[in-house]
Formats: sequence, C-alpha cells, structure tokens
Amino acid sequence: MKSDKKPLLDVENITKIYGNLHAVDDVSLTIFQGTCFGLLGPNGAGKTTLIEIIENIISHSSGAVFYKGEPRKAKFKQEVGIMFQQTALLSFLTVADTLKTFARLYDHTESMETLIQLCHLEDVKAQLNDKISGGQKQRLLLALALLNRPELIFLDEPSTGLDPQARHNLWRIINTVKSQGRTIVLTTHYMEEAEHLCDDIAIMDKGKIIARGAPADLIQTHCKRATLTLPRTKRVGNIHDLAGFVRETSDQLVIRTENVNALIGQLLSRGVDMSEVNVRTPTLEDVFLKLTGRSLRD
Repeated sequence: MKSDKKPLLDVENITKIYGNLHAVDDVSLTIFQGTCFGLLGPNGAGKTTLIEIIENIISHSSGAVFYKGEPRKAKFKQEVGIMFQQTALLSFLTVADTLKTFARLYDHTESMETLIQLCHLEDVKAQLNDKISGGQKQRLLLALALLNRPELIFLDEPSTGLDPQARHNLWRIINTVKSQGRTIVLTTHYMEEAEHLCDDIAIMDKGKIIARGAPADLIQTHCKRATLTLPRTKRVGNIHDLAGFVRETSDQLVIRTENVNALIGQLLSRGVDMSEVNVRTPTLEDVFLKLTGRSLRD
C-alpha cells in the first residue's frame, strides 16, 4: 500500500517454522506512521505468530523486522505499547494502583489523570481489579498499553466479549488515540471493527498475506456486487433486462448488481414501490469469507 507517510515498521520476508509447519511463510509488509493497520485472518492463519514476532516476543526462523529503519533496539520496548487479548491483573490492587505499578516499568510515562480521563476510568479508579466489569477491564488494559506514551500500539482482539455499547465506547477511545498521530496495529475477528477503525488491512491465511488495501478498496476489488431483494408481489415487468443477475424464489426476487443506481432507476421507472425493497451492499465480512472460505476452522 502506497502512502505519503513515513514507514514505521518494515517486515521483510519473515518466516516461522514449527517442524513441518510454516506458520508464517515469507511475509513482507510495511506499516506507516499514523495509520491503523489491521491484520485479519481465520483461526490458524498465522497472524498471532506474525504479530508476536513483530512485537519481539518470539523469534523468527528467517527474515528481519525494522523499526524506524533500524533493527529493533532497547528503545523499541520503551516506545511500544501492547494490549494483549488476555492479561491477568492482581485482584488485590485497585485500578489506580495497577496503573502506578506498571508505570514503574518505563522511563517516561503519561500522567495518571490523563490516562484515567482518556479511558473513562474516573468512576472505578478506586475499585479493586476483580470488581470491575468486562468493559472497564478492557479500558484499563488499553490504559496500560498507553502508559509509556507509545508511538506504536498493538491491540490484540481489544473488544472480544464486550457488549455493543462497551465495544463502541472502546472504539471511540481508539479513534481518539489514532487522532493523536500514533500508529496502531490491530488484530480482530470483528469485521465491523476492522472496517470502522482501520486505514489499511491485510488478510492472512495459511501463513501468507493474500490481500491488502483500504477497507473500501478491498470491498470494491473483491465484492463489487450489491444485493437487492424485493417481494415477488411487486410488478417489475421483464426481469431479464434488469441491470443485474436475477434469482427468483417462491416469494422474492433477488438481484445482484454492480450498478445499484442503474437498477434502482429501472425499478422506479417501472413504478415499483421501493418501500419494501432491501438493498445490501458488500462489507468487509463478505471479502473475508470470499477469500478465506466459509468452512469452520478450529
């Protein structure tokens, strides 16, 4: 993906082999400053392995990772924040004490007041960690990832298990962080989350990157057709000259088209009442399923 921003991370020909398994198979990618980069893939695709290599948690079999154009050095740990999918917190500490304890790990830290306000922890800062809700815990984990004022932030499945309200609240915080010019690397199984937050997305499967681009570009490239559904009771005249592929069921006409405006124009010109017509445009989930398949993977 081309960008006028500076590269922050360069991943060059990374491979990770476990026995006969190529968990990551010769992957190269560049992540630019100030962007939210999403890495998507089904279970077993290799994305967690790749992210942990980039984070310098596990070693790679071959290849190289560069941060700001150089091999990762000690400053990498000081300039990176990580929000793991699962983190055990000490139950006997309060939210505020947890932030103070983790702050001792870094040379430079954000003020407690700023983090508590940003992550909406004002009402629970005196609560013990085992007494806060799932949404409050995720916001605390995000605050911990932001403690060291990181330039690069890894978010691993940040909204897993959250209800829609808590999820959208977390998204607003992430968007605020993104607006500060920081770089975010996001892994998620929620396609809506990726579509909402990410500027740039790579889809990974069987250890390789199989598609990459902005969400809208991926949809336009791989799933151009929208689906328009209307009851069979609607009189539409000759269905064979409509701007799309028509499939008839016992009670519906289902039309797949690459030109929604032309199709709707045809229906309106024939006097079709559009109040019962449903138009579904492709989403990132459609792209994901088309490229990786619909079969369940363990």
